[in-house]
Amino acid sequence: QVQVVESGGGTVQAGESQRLSCVVSGSNLPFRIIGWYRQAPGKQRELVAEISRDDSTNYSQSVKGRFTISGDYGENTIFLQMDSLKPEDTALYYCKATQFWGQEYWGRGTQVTVST
Repeated sequence: QVQVVESGGGTVQAGESQRLSCVVSGSNLPFRIIGWYRQAPGKQRELVAEISRDDSTNYSQSVKGRFTISGDYGENTIFLQMDSLKPEDTALYYCKATQFWGQEYWGRGTQVTVST
């Protein structure tokens, strides 16, 4: 059974940094892309950043230049380095792993709160 587990959330001050980790386990089959999404109260879930198996990355405009996604597909572990955090980055951050034929697996999320 595939499990997606996020960690690293918490409360930080505006301008500080935080690093999230996502570990995907329980599958012998490779994943095509793993990404971070977030959902703030009253808003829709949105893509933050994603990284594919060939190391190509994609970022939302709101985090470009502040967040960096990286990872090791050999270990199915993905990181999200978040710098210069803003109060509007406050959200529940989810990790999603997608296999080559489209099967998706979501984690339960980790809360990030940025205070002023």
